[in-house]
Amino acid sequence: MADSLPHGPRAARVARMTVRSVLASHGRPEIVEAVELLTSEMVTNTYLHTNGPASLRLTALADGRLRVGVWDSHPRIPAPFGRPPHDHVPLAPTHVDRGRGLRFLQQYADCWGACPSARGTFVRRAGKLLWFEVCG
Repeated sequence: MADSLPHGPRAARVARMTVRSVLASHGRPEIVEAVELLTSEMVTNTYLHTNGPASLRLTALADGRLRVGVWDSHPRIPAPFGRPPHDHVPLAPTHVDRGRGLRFLQQYADCWGACPSARGTFVRRAGKLLWFEVCG
């Protein structure tokens, strides 16, 4: 399932509603909260740090894992996604307002990664795809 996201403050809400609806319809209530939180963090960063379009993709993998991908048109891959899975990077202090997404990612995702996307692989423009996986 892939869905285009609005570029604006309501993008994270649209993504959360999409995740909630898809996971409910597929009988996956045990992962809804973690997936909503991580998706919201990634989509918010897309809105805050890019100027172009974005898309959300949810993929059920054969072994019961769920992969959530967020595509945007900016080519730069942020630090935690450009490193090998489980290569922990320094976390933001808990008392700050920004930078907590990485802490959530390390706490709730089983693995994550990124790949540059060439034109035509996910949408009509080049950019990057950031993803994470959770088990149920």
